[in-house]
Formats: sequence, structure tokens, C-alpha cells
Amino acid sequence: MLAELTAAALDLVLPIACTACVAPGSVLCAQCSTALSGPARRVAPSPPPPGLPPTCAVAAYGGVVREVLLGHKEDGRSGLARPLGDALARAVLATLPGTTPPAVGGRFEAGAYCPPMLLVPIPPSAAARRRRGDDHALRLARRAAWALRGVGWPAYAAAVLHHVRAVADQGELDAVARARNLAGALRMRRTVGSAPASARVIVVDDVLTTGATLAEAARALRAGGWSPTAAAVVAATTLRRGSGPIVARVD
Repeated sequence: MLAELTAAALDLVLPIACTACVAPGSVLCAQCSTALSGPARRVAPSPPPPGLPPTCAVAAYGGVVREVLLGHKEDGRSGLARPLGDALARAVLATLPGTTPPAVGGRFEAGAYCPPMLLVPIPPSAAARRRRGDDHALRLARRAAWALRGVGWPAYAAAVLHHVRAVADQGELDAVARARNLAGALRMRRTVGSAPASARVIVVDDVLTTGATLAEAARALRAGGWSPTAAAVVAATTLRRGSGPIVARVD
């Protein structure tokens, strides 16, 4: 909370510039925001880790999208939570089978059935929370839930997961090492009860790389008696191991 207030105060006294292109006037200019406006689609690592729920993303991780996500997560630019959270909301909607929801900003027709959704963000490690001063994934999840409620969907964000042991920085780890690093690292909080009846539980994060983090979150939820139906992210990364892509399939 202190980090968010500090960032907001700085925005008031310092010139506002686009995170990606430094054009003056806003934290994300109209031209750069188009990088987050593409259609949400299914993405999957190759090979997918065991237990990874079906996952949707709205963008590839790179260029403008990378700058915006890093600006939000590492530089404390909390104003980016709005465009990123709205993009995440579209990815969430794309995970719903057999449903044709309106775009974020529209509304469901009166009488349409909207089962509740519970968005569960990936928790930061203790070291990351100390370094950043806040929980960027929870902020995105709350904004996405707000946007979904704006179109008539009863959606809420809940920080129900936490780390139970230290994990190494994943930046330099491959898919196998990431899975090993995260195995058993997450657990549901003891104060969390049952998921709302008929709710769709959806794991959310900013970026999909190898899928190890989302798979571990889904495992922890299942161990706690919840049943995650899908996962949603803003962007999916394309990496290469030799000549073969790790995140390869986009439906």
C-alpha cells in the first residue's frame, strides 16, 4: 500500500510519460496501448507442465508489452494496472467455454446467467515483496475483477495462496529447473474456506513462460480442496531451447 501511495504521489509531481515510448501525457499512450488490444487466445508451453490449466493470453511478451509489464512490476508504475488489468480481464473471459461474453466496456444482456468467478493471483515471494514493496499480481487481479464486474460478471480477486518456503530467482532457470524450484512452494492460507458455490476459480498472473508457476498454483489450490478451471495472463513468452520453442502453441 505504501509503495502504491508513493507511486501515485510521484505521478502528481513528476511529468507523466508513456512507459514504452516516453511520449508525454500518460503512463501508456494511445499508440502503445494497441499492443494490449489484440484478441485473447489459448497459449501453451511445449511441453506443458503436469497440472497446468488451459491458459489464455492477449499478447506476446516483448517490445512494448515487455516494457509495460516491467514498468508495472519492477518500477512501481501503478497507473499501468488499469490497461494491464483490462487486458487480463479479456484473457479471463476467453477461458470461459461455451460463452460469448461482451468486450470489457460492454454489458451482458439482462437475464443472462453469469456464474461467479474468483481470480487467484500468483503470490510474490518474500524477497520480491520486500524489493517491490507491494503485490503487483494482486493489483492486476483486482483491476481485472473490477473490469469484469463492469460488464455484469460477478468476479472477485482473492490472495488465497502464499509461499511456504524460499524459491530461487527463476530468471536464468530452464523449464525443468523452474518446475523443480517451485514444486511444493505454494499453499492455501489456513484462513481460506471453501470456494463460492458454482464459482469458476481462475489462476491469474502477468506472464506465462514455462507454465511452472501457474501449474504449482493450480496444484496448491487442488490440495486445498479448490478446483481451478483455467488460467489467464496478460502475455506469453516465446523462448528457445536450442532451435526449439518452449512456448510454441497459440490457438
